[in-house]
Amino acid sequence: MGTEHSKNERRSSMFFLKKGQKLPAWEDALLSGKEPKALLKRGLCYVSLSLIMKGMTSVPDFLWGLPEVQKLNLSRNRLVMIPPSLGKLDRLAVLNLCGNCLKCLPKEIGLLRHLKVLFVNMNCLTEVPAELSLCRKLEVLSLSHNRISQLPPSFTDLTSLRKLNLSNNRFVQIPLCVFALRSLDFLHLGSNRLENIAESVQYLINLQIFIVENNNIRTLPRSLCFITTLELLNIDYNSIQTLPDDLYLLHRLPKIAWNPMDKGLHLSHNPLARPLPEIVEGGLDVLFNYLRDKKEHS
Repeated sequence: MGTEHSKNERRSSMFFLKKGQKLPAWEDALLSGKEPKALLKRGLCYVSLSLIMKGMTSVPDFLWGLPEVQKLNLSRNRLVMIPPSLGKLDRLAVLNLCGNCLKCLPKEIGLLRHLKVLFVNMNCLTEVPAELSLCRKLEVLSLSHNRISQLPPSFTDLTSLRKLNLSNNRFVQIPLCVFALRSLDFLHLGSNRLENIAESVQYLINLQIFIVENNNIRTLPRSLCFITTLELLNIDYNSIQTLPDDLYLLHRLPKIAWNPMDKGLHLSHNPLARPLPEIVEGGLDVLFNYLRDKKEHS
């Protein structure tokens, strides 16, 4: 029975190749004389396919005949577009497209209803299709190092999203839809063009890591101090002169941090008004005590 099934699977694969006529030479080279299914790796969690650093400028057609793929890595190639056929891979849970030359994503990405992780960082995107919000199981999304300045309002539907990286883009303000993503525990907006943080940030009640380094932020909203889940707050390299008195409420911040990887409060390279620079040198407890006393006596 198993042998017969194997034969049928082989015929099906070969039929796909015949129907698609002769494969281009570069696709033949990728396959190295094997059938497309031979490239699949079956792990404990996913059926995966990796085509990293293959110098590809387009996605090989044989890929669309492999609907069982759950984890697909096409990173670090020279892809300029992803065709609508992407929607055929409707079992995908993890898709890595980082390090290509993509200017847009097909709207058919919304057909990937099982997608949990999507990396499209280091591309040339200027916008994100609204259809991505149909991927309701999405938990991790990286759009860093692109040219994006806004997000579709429909992103409010991504209620399962926990980690969002929008760093190194062209945002002047945090998109309003982001504040509706209550499950977020990681939000990176470093190296954009932010001038402020809206009071609505307080709705991100599960946020643990918030990075807004290297922007043009002048003040921090008081409501930021009510996100008591924060363990890392990075406001390095901004234009902040004063700190909100209620900052001491962020009791999970362990220290003033200087190493980018450390949890804590990062606030170096800001034009803090005196006496704050000297107080910060004393550590986080000294700073929080100062802010608490200041509030009590104001």
